[in-house]
Amino acid sequence: MELKNKVALVTGGDRGIGRAIVLALARKGARVIVNYHRNLQAAQETKKQVEELGADAYILKFDVSKRKEVRDALLSLPEDWRCIEILINNAGILGSKFQFMHIDDEEWDRVFNINVKGAFIVTQEVLRFMKKGKIVNIASIAGRNGGTVGAHYAASKAALIGLTFALASQLAPEILVNAVAPGPVDTELIPEDRKSSLAKLSLLGRIATSDEVAHAVIFLLENDYITGSVVDVNGGRYMI
Repeated sequence: MELKNKVALVTGGDRGIGRAIVLALARKGARVIVNYHRNLQAAQETKKQVEELGADAYILKFDVSKRKEVRDALLSLPEDWRCIEILINNAGILGSKFQFMHIDDEEWDRVFNINVKGAFIVTQEVLRFMKKGKIVNIASIAGRNGGTVGAHYAASKAALIGLTFALASQLAPEILVNAVAPGPVDTELIPEDRKSSLAKLSLLGRIATSDEVAHAVIFLLENDYITGSVVDVNGGRYMI
């Protein structure tokens, strides 16, 4: 796919991996819808950086887990922004309790509502506009090997990988669907005191940068013969 002038929606595009993906798309000349939920200032900063690259950005607020919010936000888009051909389901959260027996129903539901139900809702609503294009879901190594940050997070990312496969099967050949499964990434989600210990688990001795994850996303968007695949970006930590 040629990315120049394509309209892309990136959920959770205001910071971290999402921002890196937004900027990578902007460098390719795409027009990017930057979704955020709470941090308008971060979204505005992302938009500013996009415009400094000479590309167009549009800020769109919604909670991915609330269908009405998603639908209303998409319907509010100006006509020339509704022709979405790229969707990046990036919005996701960690839990606050990592030990299995400490995870309660509310914590489990909160993680699944954002990480899985959110991707389900946003994809359904975007497909009302998208007739041809690409979808990339941001999964995690935790969905492959169980991870280290809780069963609920690992299970949610494994579910997202399963959703990727199901969508790829149902939407081909008009829409190609893939996932990127990063290992730990140097963002604000990881406490500083954990980064060095996580780095030791990688064959490369460090954790990934957001730009390295974004690079994998661009690869999947530009390649027109990959669907139903998961690209691992984890420095050799997971191999099969």
